[in-house]
Amino acid sequence: MFKKRIWKPLLIGFGWLISLASLVVLMSFIEVKKAELVCKKVNVYIPGNQYFLDRQEVDNILQTTSHTLIGRRLQNIDIHALENKLKHNPFVEFAKVYVDMDGVIQVEVSQRQPILRMMNRFDQDFYVDQNGLKMPLSQNFTARVLAVNGFIDELFANKVDSLRTPLAKEIFKTADFIRKDSLWDAQIAQLYVNQDHEIELVPRVGNQRILLGNADSLATKFANLKIFYKQALPLVGWDAYKLINIKYYNQVVGVRNETLIDSIKRRKQFMADSVKKATIASFKSDTVGNGDNAPVLESTEIKTSIKN
Repeated sequence: MFKKRIWKPLLIGFGWLISLASLVVLMSFIEVKKAELVCKKVNVYIPGNQYFLDRQEVDNILQTTSHTLIGRRLQNIDIHALENKLKHNPFVEFAKVYVDMDGVIQVEVSQRQPILRMMNRFDQDFYVDQNGLKMPLSQNFTARVLAVNGFIDELFANKVDSLRTPLAKEIFKTADFIRKDSLWDAQIAQLYVNQDHEIELVPRVGNQRILLGNADSLATKFANLKIFYKQALPLVGWDAYKLINIKYYNQVVGVRNETLIDSIKRRKQFMADSVKKATIASFKSDTVGNGDNAPVLESTEIKTSIKN
C-alpha cells in the first residue's frame, strides 16, 4: 500500500516531464522550420466602410511594393516593427501583423471612424472620431459626417489627440447623440457655435435656427423639439419661426419671423396706440394733473412656448 502511494506521484511527475520535453522539442522544430521559411505573400484585410487607407497605402507603409518582404526569410523580418509602423498612421485605430505556418504575413487594419468635422476660428480643419480623438483630414477620402464651425477655440496640432476644451467635448457629445438617432441624423445638417459659445443646430428642412445651448439633458431637449415639430410647425409652416430655443429645461420657445406686411401693420398699430395714450395722458393732465404718460414699447418678437 505504501509503495503504491510512492509510485503514483512519481509516475505523474515523470509524465509531466515527458510532456514538457516533447513541447520543447516541438517548439524547437517549429522555430527551425520557421527559420527556413521565406515570406511568400502579404495578405491585407481592411474592414469597414471608410477608405482613408487602401491596399496600396498599406503596401507603401510596409514597403511591400519594393519587394523588401516577399522572398525574405521570416526570421529576418521584424513583425512588431511592421505593426508599430501601421499603428503610427493617424488613420489607423488598430493594427495586427502575424505570420502563419505557410509563410504568409497576415495584416489586419482597423481604421478610425470620424463622426464630426470641426473647423475652429483659427481656420484649422480636422475630424473627431467616435472615441473623441482629433485626427487630420485625408487627401484620399472625404467622410460625410456632421460639420461644426463658428467660435471654436479647440486647437489642432496635426496629430491624433484628445479634445481639450469643455466646449469641444460638448460639441462631440451632441454630434454623437445626433448620429445615434436616425431622425435627428437625417434632420440636422450642421452645428454652429455662436459668439456666446452656445451650440446651434442647422436643420435640413426649414430656415430657422435651433438654439441648443449646451449638451446637458440632450434627450429631454430633443424630445421637446420633436413635440414642437409635431404640434406647432404643421399649423404655421416650417418657415414661420426664425428661432427655436430649446436650451431651457423642458421648454421650447419659438420666435416668429416678421414679414414686411407684419412690420408695417405693427408700426401703424404702435403709432395709433401712441396717439391714443398721448390723448388719454393729456386728458388726465387737464383733469387730474400730471401723470406718467410714457408710451409702452412692444417687442418686435412674438414668442410662443410649449411644455412637455
